[in-house]
Amino acid sequence: MQGTLPRSRLVSAPADGNRKQENAMQSNAQSAVTPVSPEVLKQRARDIVPRLVERAAQADEQRRVPDETIRDLQEAGLFRVLQPKAYGGYEMDPQVFYDIAMILSEGCMSTGWIYGIIGVHNWQLALFDPRAAEDVWKEDTGTLVASTYMPKGQVTPVEGGFKFSGRWGFSSGIDHCEWVLLGGLIFNEGQPPEYRTFLVPRSDFRVEDTWHTMGLKGTGSNDIIVEDAFVPEYRTHKAADGFAGTNPGGDTFTSPLYKIPFGQIFVRAVSSAAIGALSGAVNEFRNWATDWTGNMGSKTAEQAPAQLAVAEAMTTVDELKLILHRNFEEILDGIRQNKPVSVERRLHFRYQAAQVVDRCAERVSRLMAAAGGRSIFTDFPVQRHFLDIHTARAHYANNAHMFGSNFGGVMMGRDNTDFFI
Repeated sequence: MQGTLPRSRLVSAPADGNRKQENAMQSNAQSAVTPVSPEVLKQRARDIVPRLVERAAQADEQRRVPDETIRDLQEAGLFRVLQPKAYGGYEMDPQVFYDIAMILSEGCMSTGWIYGIIGVHNWQLALFDPRAAEDVWKEDTGTLVASTYMPKGQVTPVEGGFKFSGRWGFSSGIDHCEWVLLGGLIFNEGQPPEYRTFLVPRSDFRVEDTWHTMGLKGTGSNDIIVEDAFVPEYRTHKAADGFAGTNPGGDTFTSPLYKIPFGQIFVRAVSSAAIGALSGAVNEFRNWATDWTGNMGSKTAEQAPAQLAVAEAMTTVDELKLILHRNFEEILDGIRQNKPVSVERRLHFRYQAAQVVDRCAERVSRLMAAAGGRSIFTDFPVQRHFLDIHTARAHYANNAHMFGSNFGGVMMGRDNTDFFI
């Protein structure tokens, strides 16, 4: 398939600081990447959607996205959108990545959800010391990474790194990943706790099956348990570096893409799938309403509540996509002009990301109401999208009230309380 890459080692970046050798190796790796356009990648995603619809019930039943689906995404090169070129990636703008997540979610939100979360880690690895990316991709540039950022890790500093233990929930797509990013706090006397992300291989963690939920069943977001593992210093990333743009990987992975604040990238990975799922719900509703005649003798498609619910849902999807694209255009333009966006603007964008799932939940609920009594039956085609979108509201990053209150408070002179922006 055009633009795909073998799942093999493309480059081994040296850890000794030899920039000349490193640049030469990256150049060779980049020349090995077959050029592919955003339009081609998005069309490949669209071509996969019918298969996702067919497998949606299987994903829900097995409580994990099928292996065949992950293979389809890999073969289409979709996980490589934000991945560094040095490791076979495309280093495209994040708008492309989120467009793909939305397209996939039209067929199966669980698939779009884990694509967004797993795929964004291929971006985050570029923030770490370059040795971390080498550990993950030195043998296979298609290796995938999961996460759960809860600050649950118990951290003990030791020579060369940390002893690390803990239990974390909500690790989406972990069954398909060989590494995981885990949150932990380092306590230094007289200073605030320091939040870091710790990169841990599968040999150092185990997965406990806990994922029995009302929606997003296919994400397989199970628990992770680590017991006294050693994590070298270079496989940790400070949240403060992500906020300030002082990431250890900055001198190696130099694209403007990797200068975007971490908080802006990640929050869209857990909200954008809802936009696609709402689009999928509208498609299902329109197909159903065109042929369905209710008990009162009129077609649903001829009823004003159904017509308005469709119109509102479609315009909401359009609005949310436009805001997403506008925000990242502004962020990237600022980076390229060496004029990063202000904290106030980042808070604005943060709140808009948090609003997405609530907005989509409201619209899909209107579609369900417009279907009347038919909507309560488990074979009603909109119901899966309804449950998936409402489940996404439970993610911490989608708490619109909390982030909206902080943004509004800052606009009225109060101190900012959110640094994950």
